[in-house]
Amino acid sequence: MKILVPILAALVLLGGCVSKHKKSRTEHNSFCNPLNLNYRFCLDDPSRREAADPTVIQFKETFYLFASKSGGYWYSDNLSNWTFVETNQIPVEDYAPTAVVIGDTVYFMASSHSKNSIYKSGNPKSGQWQIAVDSIETPVWDPAFFMDTDNRLYLYWGCSNNKPLYGVELDAKNNFAFLGAAKELIYPNTAENGWEVPGDYNTLKNNAPWLEGQWMTKHNNTYYLQYSGPGTEFKSYSDAVYTSKNPLGPFTCAALNPFSYKPEGFAAGAGHGSTFTDSYGNYWHIATSTISVKQMFERRLVLFPVFFNTDGSMYAATQMGDYPMQIPDKKINSFDDIFQNLMLLSYQKNVTVSSETDSFPAKNLTDEDIRTYWAAVNGDNTQFASIDLGLNYDVQALQINFAEHLTKIRGRKPGTAHQYLIEYSNDNKIWKILVDSSQSTSDQPHQYLPLKEKVNCRYIRIKNIAVPDGNFAISDFRIFGKGNGTGPKQPQNFNATRNLQDKRSVKLQWQAVPDATGYLISYGINDNMLYLNYMVYNNTSIEINSLNTNKTYYFKIRAFNENGFSDKSDKSIIAN
Repeated sequence: MKILVPILAALVLLGGCVSKHKKSRTEHNSFCNPLNLNYRFCLDDPSRREAADPTVIQFKETFYLFASKSGGYWYSDNLSNWTFVETNQIPVEDYAPTAVVIGDTVYFMASSHSKNSIYKSGNPKSGQWQIAVDSIETPVWDPAFFMDTDNRLYLYWGCSNNKPLYGVELDAKNNFAFLGAAKELIYPNTAENGWEVPGDYNTLKNNAPWLEGQWMTKHNNTYYLQYSGPGTEFKSYSDAVYTSKNPLGPFTCAALNPFSYKPEGFAAGAGHGSTFTDSYGNYWHIATSTISVKQMFERRLVLFPVFFNTDGSMYAATQMGDYPMQIPDKKINSFDDIFQNLMLLSYQKNVTVSSETDSFPAKNLTDEDIRTYWAAVNGDNTQFASIDLGLNYDVQALQINFAEHLTKIRGRKPGTAHQYLIEYSNDNKIWKILVDSSQSTSDQPHQYLPLKEKVNCRYIRIKNIAVPDGNFAISDFRIFGKGNGTGPKQPQNFNATRNLQDKRSVKLQWQAVPDATGYLISYGINDNMLYLNYMVYNNTSIEINSLNTNKTYYFKIRAFNENGFSDKSDKSIIAN
């Protein structure tokens, strides 16, 4: 069975006319993290959604996305519209699936502690698979296939807090047999690598990290072996990279790490992913983002562009990674090529709600934290939430992140859908319909809605029609657009103090900018490689504990608000 997962399956009403948005490669080519997939409800208690450990491959000009515990997989021709394929012919209940294209066939395998079978399909859109190899030589967890440019096949695996990560060459023509003994490739090194230290902010220094989730990318004859840590439940969940001139090493820790890192913002975490290319030669990294509130493995998927510096440094551009981005139709050279320059209009704005339950107040609707949410007292059609933007703004996009409060759904329930209306107003009295999703039949828990035409308004209201189960609840109702004023001033007195007793840590401080929504800190190992990013709301100091002890770091800061960014600083500050 196939289930279409439209991201814009809503009626959008602008200027008094109704037009149904239809999906096409040219009309809808933007997205906003977390990805709006029909994440499956888990089969055990408590009721919550999950998808993680994603692998994306391209086969016959179509992208295929496999993720843990999803009851199937997705395909897309444009990275924004995804069609779900439900199947029982492969182990879709197992963790960390991997796939590889060999000739005109896709081969699939998932994690196992007892027996890894390999499946094949020449038409994965059909959901039809058959066993290609009943069992590989030894059970592996978190497997990742890699086909080299010389058509030699490799397998990488490992998921442990006390064992290394492994790799071996396979004989694709002989039942995927191991060609030689498996090699130990990467060991944890928390004494030097701050990003491997567990904790939301890498502060659990006495705990061993979980190293897992390998993935291999070859670029300009260099092999980039990616791996994740320190744990999937942490905001610091990230992917780092080692490099070599040989697919089985020896490997050297890359100078700039972690390469996929997003410890703050609305959707935090960017670990255990896969890197792939599109039809234009652009690299992308799809990764796992953490919620981990209802249960540790409550997770979502996020997508970032990937670039290689002239010296070969690999990095995922995450600087405004949960703001609207464009899917390009050409080769891109930087994050600026896909960032839509739409700013967040809703942060900490006043909210009026029909009702609220204890511990889930209305203010959670606009706090830019996916781990918190507002919940009404029930799920009936009297419930609503209204946001006062404070001023009239040009609204250009919305993202509704539903939070299933007190649901009891397990697995994939037919007819799962949120039905609602979105209205706008200039005076909080006269309301016009902006989005009519009252008849929706598609499951869209993180619905992103770019508007065909911008709407100038002060108030936005969402009215519940029906919920799949439980109470009407929203993590954040995010409103994007642009103000008519100027961006904030550049923060002053920005300084960095490296912890000389533990050089994995640095403290950054700056002076508050009165009209700033937040601050974006970019840093790296030289002034031309500020590829790591840290987004800060409502604070003027942070401690970053994910540094490498042997590197000098350079930092820059910019303030941002509804109107844009402060001017770029000409000079970086240095932390030795």
